[in-house]
Amino acid sequence: MAKTASELVSDIGGLITLPDVYLKIDRLVNDPKSSTTDIAKAVSQDPSFTARLLRVANSPLYKVSSTIDSVPKAISIIGVTQIRSLALSMSVSKCFAGLPNELVSMENFWRHSLLCALAARLLAKTARRCDPDTLFTAGLLHDIGELIIFNRMPEQAKQALEMVLDSQDEMAVNEAELAVIGFDHADVGGALAVRWHLPPVLTECIAYHHNLAGAMQHPRETALVHLANVIALMAEVDTLELDDVEPIDPAAWEKTGLDLSVVEPAVRAVQTEIVEIEQLF
Repeated sequence: MAKTASELVSDIGGLITLPDVYLKIDRLVNDPKSSTTDIAKAVSQDPSFTARLLRVANSPLYKVSSTIDSVPKAISIIGVTQIRSLALSMSVSKCFAGLPNELVSMENFWRHSLLCALAARLLAKTARRCDPDTLFTAGLLHDIGELIIFNRMPEQAKQALEMVLDSQDEMAVNEAELAVIGFDHADVGGALAVRWHLPPVLTECIAYHHNLAGAMQHPRETALVHLANVIALMAEVDTLELDDVEPIDPAAWEKTGLDLSVVEPAVRAVQTEIVEIEQLF
């Protein structure tokens, strides 16, 4: 059994790899000599991603007044950096689609992830200090480590889930994972993000959304994902009572500048948005 999260993802390349379209876009975004035309050309080489990109550009996420019918137009609406985030968001779900898993409904997993993504995007707009599309991607990927644990350590994952179900004080999943394995899905997701060379803001949001004190470079973004995760849980069980879900770290309010007044409208907003957005991802 792997002793650390890094050990668990050390040979992950043989199991899942990021698609070429994301790697090409990532390389171009990081190249100061590249142009929007270069990025549009890279996107256009993947018909599947092009089709999904145009659907996203014309979706309620961006609320444009006219039809976006070309890749250059989509890039002008969404933005170059955001195109990379969207490519990553769409690629990851495809990467994990064929991963054998008998412990959790993949439909429920991705629904929670998308609810968290929508909540993170909304909270970023409310806070007005972070990029909403980057937070959307961070929210979508925040629990990605769970899928690695489910696949690589099914017995331990099952034991952790049973511990959660049997606990009288509603133990959180990550706490059960720490008790059983010695590290949790956030540690694994963070290690995977490092291995995939994801931007530091995404890496910290994934690695520390349950441990805000660990986020040194991007504490505000990480705290927004922490809040978004709780809002997603509330939306899933259709409650407005914070006592019904995992507790919010009080530090999240200080780091984001938000307060409890954002919770109820955010829960209701993502419950509405998920109906329109789910099919895109």
